Amino acid sequence: MDSTNETGLVAAPAAGRTGHTRVRGLVGVGLAAALAAVVATTLAAALARAVGVDFEIPDGGETIPLSGFAVVTGFFSVVGILIAVALLRWSARPAQRFVWTAGTLTAISLVPPVLSGGDAATVTALVALHLVPAAVMIPALARGLRSRAG
Repeated sequence: MDSTNETGLVAAPAAGRTGHTRVRGLVGVGLAAALAAVVATTLAAALARAVGVDFEIPDGGETIPLSGFAVVTGFFSVVGILIAVALLRWSARPAQRFVWTAGTLTAISLVPPVLSGGDAATVTALVALHLVPAAVMIPALARGLRSRAG
């Protein structure tokens, strides 16, 4: 008699190619969404600047450049992809956990713009510019997780 049957354990499928394929697919979805988020956020920032938002932060007296929006959006989009990959690997309900985690992190990210000391137009634009990439990344990665979980 097989000892696996005696203990009631069932051998799990090897993570090998199937696991890598799931992760690669999720990363591909995430990178496409990240590119879309970077473009959407940078365009929204350019539009805000065109209508008069100066993006000046009083603490340093510096103006946030458009490239800064692209870089920060790209960086945190990759962080979101890494969180999604980790949840795909270690969570029984990765999509639900991802939406909860990403939503919470997005809410936390709204605090610094409010506390920045910028004028009302800058604060409002910065809050909106935190929501733009979240509106792109969260649904895309949640769909990607739902289609690859299980």
